[in-house]
Amino acid sequence: MIDTKQFGEELKQSGFSFYTGVPCSFLKNLINYAINDCEYVGATNEGDAIAIASGAYLGGKYPVVLMQNSGLANAVSPLVSLNYTFRIPLLGFVSLRGEPGIPDEPQHELMGQITTQLLDLMEVSWAYLSSDITKVKEQIQKAIEHIKRDRPFFFVVKKGTFQEEILQNQALKLTTHPFKRIKSTADELPKRYEALSTIHSLKDNNTVHLATTGKTGRELYEVEDDAGNFYMVGSMGCISSIGLGLALSQNHKDIVVIDGDGSLLMRMGSLATNGYYSPPNMLHILLDNNAHDSTGGQKTVSDNIDFIGITAACGYTKSLYVHNLEQLHSSIMAWKAEKGLTFLYLKIAPGSKKDLARPHIKPYEVKNRLRKFLNSDS
Repeated sequence: MIDTKQFGEELKQSGFSFYTGVPCSFLKNLINYAINDCEYVGATNEGDAIAIASGAYLGGKYPVVLMQNSGLANAVSPLVSLNYTFRIPLLGFVSLRGEPGIPDEPQHELMGQITTQLLDLMEVSWAYLSSDITKVKEQIQKAIEHIKRDRPFFFVVKKGTFQEEILQNQALKLTTHPFKRIKSTADELPKRYEALSTIHSLKDNNTVHLATTGKTGRELYEVEDDAGNFYMVGSMGCISSIGLGLALSQNHKDIVVIDGDGSLLMRMGSLATNGYYSPPNMLHILLDNNAHDSTGGQKTVSDNIDFIGITAACGYTKSLYVHNLEQLHSSIMAWKAEKGLTFLYLKIAPGSKKDLARPHIKPYEVKNRLRKFLNSDS
């Protein structure tokens, strides 16, 4: 067995001190170490953890993701359409529940047989983590070489690999008296392009705009391409988790997440994580057109959802219904002055800009440019 604290310190010396993930009994001692001695963000699912880690990487961290292999399926979408596409590296640890020949719960049987095959199919390099600390040190260096080539690397962890690490007392975090502003008048239903133009008009050199999958990112690109913009492709529903990881890693920057109703509905558990960790430098804007606009305008169920009530209940400091572009403008200005994790909800008209192009810059170029922007002093 590996001395968990010694292993964690080896990782820390190599620059890995930001952890996120979902619990697993095989990994509990490494998770306990991360909570005790590092920065740890508990995600609601493994895909969100991948996105949080990716945001932390954009912000200059070298992140670690921890998950059970049954949850590896939850991580497939961001691993193949976010990390692969944008060339975002991370260090992953996935348990080997259901290892052939070792008794385990029935739900782990199939995944135990296909865990490494799934990693191979996703073109994710991996290795079984050794229980010999001398070999482990060599394995870490090999993993770092892969990460330097902008690709994720995963260790597959068998039962009994880590020695016991006692979890220290965790402070209880409660959000008290969140401020809500509910609908009070008719919605003016501006076009998405108009809303994005309003948001962009308030951008400065201290602001990052993260635009969700589909027409939102494409229209933001047409408003104006900017080094501080991130245009999401794939990984639907992950944009606010990326924002969380980035906001926690770059607490001196203003992180503005621009979401859509179809996207947010896909991963609503992220709202609870955002609210719990509550970075004051994050603004979450939902442009709701009650449609999957990029795929032909099929309706979502957003007209049945109280996003203001939900985000307030999840711990957002402020949850504000904005009815028009003027209120959108004034609310963003107020957030810039006052900060606090804030959610702005604006209903927009369905449809998009005619003859809408796609960004001419490649996703990995967007990533590289944004990291350079974040590390500049401008």
